Parts: sequence; structure tokens; C-alpha cells
Amino acid sequence: MAKKKIDEDALAEAYNQALALEKAGDIDAAVQAYEKVLALDPEDHGGAAVRIASMGRGETPAKAPDAYVETLFDQHAEVFEDVLVEQLGYHVPVLVRQRLQALGLGPFKRMLDLGCGTGLTGGTLRDIAEDITGIDISENMVEVAHEKDIYETLFVAEVEDFLDDNDEEAFDLITATDVLPYLGALEPLFFGAAENMTPGGLFIFSSETLPEATMAGRPYIVGPHQRFAHSEAYVRERLTATGFELVEITDINVRMEDGQPTPGHLVIARRLAD
Repeated sequence: MAKKKIDEDALAEAYNQALALEKAGDIDAAVQAYEKVLALDPEDHGGAAVRIASMGRGETPAKAPDAYVETLFDQHAEVFEDVLVEQLGYHVPVLVRQRLQALGLGPFKRMLDLGCGTGLTGGTLRDIAEDITGIDISENMVEVAHEKDIYETLFVAEVEDFLDDNDEEAFDLITATDVLPYLGALEPLFFGAAENMTPGGLFIFSSETLPEATMAGRPYIVGPHQRFAHSEAYVRERLTATGFELVEITDINVRMEDGQPTPGHLVIARRLAD
């Protein structure tokens, strides 16, 4: 069946109206306006579903829409590192390296960098991994990473799909820095990582969180900046359920947002033998 063509003008008008209502604090009207956006664009390139959830309405989606994540990062690929590192103070890849060194872990034979972006994590760990494969949903991000000559192999793919379909040799290190803020339910990612990893291999990832009062016992929610926040208890529980043991979990500041630190965790887990 032919794909329904999106009326770009109507979509832009509806999205701008929804955004204006949200900024004005008229939540009920904003939710209705975003629902109109979703009707015009069911694939949700603008992330209307996560914006509705971030206002505390509707169902919390299991993940951010693929079309939204792809569009978001395609648009920002050229300025990504300047914005993330210089303006938002993002240094998670450096923290990953520091923790590996402090724990005396590595070197590694085969590394898989999920959500590799422009290659920040791959570049930071290049000298302790013999062979690095990078995956990202954004073609523009992958093009920037390719120019750096960090990775032996690069794929444009959604991470859960890649883990599900991959039949290459297993990896002894899998990283996912700044991936979890675009995923709610973690089981597909964790199970996929376990399936693609050698027993004893390491899985390292960052997550964002919010105060317990805000989480209110929920495993994950969409926070005020349209990114998913996960409770520490949920992260621990899903790791155990998918065949990992926790090596360590560290409280970190993931990035600055509106001048405030974004609390989160840096997690190192080891794949148990079957």
C-alpha cells in the first residue's frame, strides 16, 4: 500500500500551534493539538507522543518514535559535538574510560558502540579495542563518524533491530552512551545486548533519572526535556532478568540542561555464562 503523503504545511502549522500552547502552559489544549499532529504524521517525526508524555498525559510510550530520533539527530549532526560537549558539558565517554581504567578492565577484542553518533565513545576507547563496530539510526551522524576513521564497521540501523538481526561474531564490550534517554522499556535492549555478547563480556551504558518523588515508583517516565528517565531499581532488575551481573553503578551528571545538572547513572554490567 502506498504511504500516505504528509501535508508538510499543515503539519508545521499544527506542531507550532501545539508548541505555543505547551509553552503557554495550556496543557489540555496542547495535548489536543499534539494529537492532531499525530493524526497528520502517524510516524511522529516531531516526537508528539513523547511531548504528550512529558506533560504527564496519555500512555508513556515504550520508546521514542524511530522517525523522531532519526530526524532529531539528522538535523543536529553537523553541530552535535559542539552543542553536546561544549555547551551541555557532556563527558560520559570520558567517564566510561576512567571507570574501565580504575577497575582494570580491558583491553577488548570486539566492541559494539550502540547509538555511536559522531564517534565520541568510539574515539575515546579506540586504543583499548581491537575492532569497533558502530550503529546509529541517523545516517548523517554515521557519515560524520565515518570521516573520523574510528570504526572498522558502521551501520545505519535502530539499535534494537540491529541486535535482533545481527549474526556476526559476538562482542566482548558493548557500549550504549546516551541511548537510554530515547528508550523506555529496557528489556529489548538488554536482552539483545546479552544475545550478542561473549560470556564475561561487559555492557556499559548511561541513563538519566529523576528524584524518587517524581518517578513515584514507576520504572520509567518521559522527563520535562522529552527524554526518558529510569529508576535505578528498574535498571538493576532488568539487568538481572536478562543475564547480567552488576559490576558497578555510579551516580553521574549526564549533561547540563537550562543551567542545571541532569542526574543519571553510569552502569557497568557483566554477561553471565549461560
